[in-house]
Amino acid sequence: MAKTVATYSIVAGDLEAGQWGVAVQSKFLSVGSVVPWAEPEVGAIATQAYANPRYGPNGLALLREGKSAQEAVDELTAADEGREHRQLGIVDGQGRAATYTGEKCYDWAGGRTGAGYAAQGNILVSTETVDALVETFEGSGGRPLAERLLDCLAAAQAAGGDKRGQQSASLLIVERDGGYAKLSDTAVDLRVEDHQRPIEELQRIYRLHQAIFGETPRDQWVEVDDALAQELRERLARLGYEGELDDAFLRWAGNENLEERVDGIVAVDPVVLEELRSR
Repeated sequence: MAKTVATYSIVAGDLEAGQWGVAVQSKFLSVGSVVPWAEPEVGAIATQAYANPRYGPNGLALLREGKSAQEAVDELTAADEGREHRQLGIVDGQGRAATYTGEKCYDWAGGRTGAGYAAQGNILVSTETVDALVETFEGSGGRPLAERLLDCLAAAQAAGGDKRGQQSASLLIVERDGGYAKLSDTAVDLRVEDHQRPIEELQRIYRLHQAIFGETPRDQWVEVDDALAQELRERLARLGYEGELDDAFLRWAGNENLEERVDGIVAVDPVVLEELRSR
């Protein structure tokens, strides 16, 4: 039998935003390499306890065929002789949710479901950890899914978390064409492999991710008038970027990994402008 992926996780879908995701924390090295699986418009899965990693791809295949979350859970566990040691959470493409906890999972173990989410955990201090996942998710509607899931992890840890402690955490969000350059379906895929406070580190990395890959609404971009254009030329020149303004600006942004926030030079994303002014 494999090492226990004792953990708590929340699997969720935001149908309005077209996003599905998984957030997880565990006293287990690199939990993000085992537990979370997701595909846009298909669903999301967390496989844990004495985890069966095949639940991920096989479960997504069942969802792709039109099975509901509960039907996928039933088929996966029925075909698995080790099912009594498994734990599983699924949200399908329609937002239906199901959770499963085998009778031989180490206490405390269990899960809860609601509209668009499945929350579960094992080897927890108490049921309060899963309750915190649920209450935080249900109380945060209207906010970005990634932020909601991160808040769920933090609340669950504050409620007790994994009774063995902390080690790794992961956040996975998928959205059709929602990733890098709109050519990837992976909007967020962040992992903390080994850390004393993995959730806090995951939150820090997420903030960096948003600074680079996030989107500021166009109506908040700053118009580049003559005065700002001159300021940009001077700042870029001091950094060694000369020539036509649009070319120099794009070269600088590319070297700073901010090219996803640049679109010509008629207007500037305020995040990019602040970064340039800070140099």
